[in-house]
Amino acid sequence: MSQSNVKLTFAGQAGFILENTKGYRIGVDLYLSDCCDRYFGFKRLMPFLYDPLRLDLDLLVATHAHYDHFDPDSVPNIMSCKKTRLLCACDVKAEAERLGLESGRITYLKENEIYHNSDVRIKAMPCDHGKDTPDAIGLLIETDGKKIYITGDTAYREDYFVNPELKNTDVLIMPINGAFGNMNEKEGAEAAGIIKAGLTIPCHYWNFAQHGGNPNLFAQEMKAKYGNLNFILMRPDETVCI
Repeated sequence: MSQSNVKLTFAGQAGFILENTKGYRIGVDLYLSDCCDRYFGFKRLMPFLYDPLRLDLDLLVATHAHYDHFDPDSVPNIMSCKKTRLLCACDVKAEAERLGLESGRITYLKENEIYHNSDVRIKAMPCDHGKDTPDAIGLLIETDGKKIYITGDTAYREDYFVNPELKNTDVLIMPINGAFGNMNEKEGAEAAGIIKAGLTIPCHYWNFAQHGGNPNLFAQEMKAKYGNLNFILMRPDETVCI
């Protein structure tokens, strides 16, 4: 994988921050609060990393409306930066309206629809997060000649991963917690083996006790079956250049 100054930072849970060479900043599925404890009894176990009022994002993206991907306690503060736009799956609309977010700065994406501007192209990819979350999407993000595929919360779907659009993917990001409709560690490794990205990054583990996920098991699977593929286990707030 060729190196550039495109930066990818792991924000914990399923969250990532991408910054291209022009300084255009995208936040994806950022969970910055502890609201899931208040609503569902899912206590946050990882440290708080970022002040949502100081993130200074150009684009905030939510792949679906679950609160660990669309955080109602932090989204209004992130959106208080007037340049920030919100790009999200259609099931976020009800929550965005409840929060009183400015509709003119929101774009909703359905599967196969594309959002683009001079800095980024994002295609909504098919996603299988169960029958209760039919609007959930994955993301194919392209910027500065790099291709980042974020599966979103999804079950293992080989038919999705053999998509020719994913050829020459630079970075693959996917869940490995094996609960609530998501791939487990072995399935995540299988997906990585199909897509053969330049770098694979697992996520969606350790933030909640109820969610499960063992990154060491994922690493063992990758080494045993796909030793020729690059992967990294990222600590929260760690940044890699792609």
